[in-house]
Amino acid sequence: MNHSPIALLAARCWRFVFQRLDLPLFLIVCLLAGIGMMSVYSATYDHNNRLFSQMGNMAFGFAVMWIVAQIPPQKLLRFAVPLYLFGLILLLCVWIFGIKVKGATRWLDIGIARVQPSELMKIAAPLMLAWFFHHFQERLSARHFLIAFILLAIPFLMIARQPDLGTAILVGAAGFYVIFFAGLSWRALFGMIALVAASMPLVWTYLLKDFQRRRLLTLLDPTSDPLNSGFHIIQSTIAVGSGGMHGKGWLAGTQTHLEFIPEKHTDFIFAVFSEEWGLVGNSVLLIVYFLLIGRCLMIAAETPSFFGRILAASIALTFFTCVFVNMGMVTGILPVVGIPLPFMSYGGTALLVFFCALGILMSIRTHPGRLHN
Repeated sequence: MNHSPIALLAARCWRFVFQRLDLPLFLIVCLLAGIGMMSVYSATYDHNNRLFSQMGNMAFGFAVMWIVAQIPPQKLLRFAVPLYLFGLILLLCVWIFGIKVKGATRWLDIGIARVQPSELMKIAAPLMLAWFFHHFQERLSARHFLIAFILLAIPFLMIARQPDLGTAILVGAAGFYVIFFAGLSWRALFGMIALVAASMPLVWTYLLKDFQRRRLLTLLDPTSDPLNSGFHIIQSTIAVGSGGMHGKGWLAGTQTHLEFIPEKHTDFIFAVFSEEWGLVGNSVLLIVYFLLIGRCLMIAAETPSFFGRILAASIALTFFTCVFVNMGMVTGILPVVGIPLPFMSYGGTALLVFFCALGILMSIRTHPGRLHN
């Protein structure tokens, strides 16, 4: 059977672009990105430059995802230690040369843009821990798990000190998931939970800043400080509740367009979406996120290598943590900690990290085989 040159060229282009991409995961992310762009446009339609900036961020993110997906997991192993050390160096640079914005020193000015190095540790920390457990998988002991917790605690404390509790929580969660899936015993897990609970008074006194304490207290009663620490929760819950069953319609949210919702295009983008699309829209969005996380877990379950399995499972549960914490803080059941909604919130560095995580998943999925030390 003869094929035309155009058909052959199209087939080759298709294989070149999609050979290393997991099509179900790619389609789910495209759907989320489309929903996110609509919500960002609604939240910032009077500032069109943000929409075009987000379009550029999305395009760059998809390109990074494709590039990372071409890298075999064996090479990802080689990047683990240098990337982790590079991330620690950048966090140290933030401490020395960082830019202070809204009371927190989280950013580095590199001339052409500002970057937030703590976002890099969302990838670097779990990748480092996955490399560590892969390297010692044949002889894991309690000592190795203790070393892993130390490797995780270093970036966690450096980020929490900025202060950036939201990112520190995500880095800690991503690393903890790797440790858990590597074979952490239930006895050690419950012991660690008891230790964390016992250390809460010290965390409250010495680690948390005054504004973070106020946020936690305001969670119990937002009306106690309605114009300051309680303002975010009060306005976002009003927006979510006013959406009703079917929502007010796209671009018709009053809380959004009368400027009541703070950070409406970033951390509180879910409040914008809820007001405009209501309970029905939220249910559809939750289903899409369920499909995303479920597909990530399927990739983890089907991966033959120990490294790929624990890393893919960690990425899947990190996505779950981001979605749960963001929606929880917007609806008032969790304190405001500044965690973006994956592929929907406006941003550059965080969005790039999410796409990079997807690229790692696709690399693991499309490069089957057992890895060697």
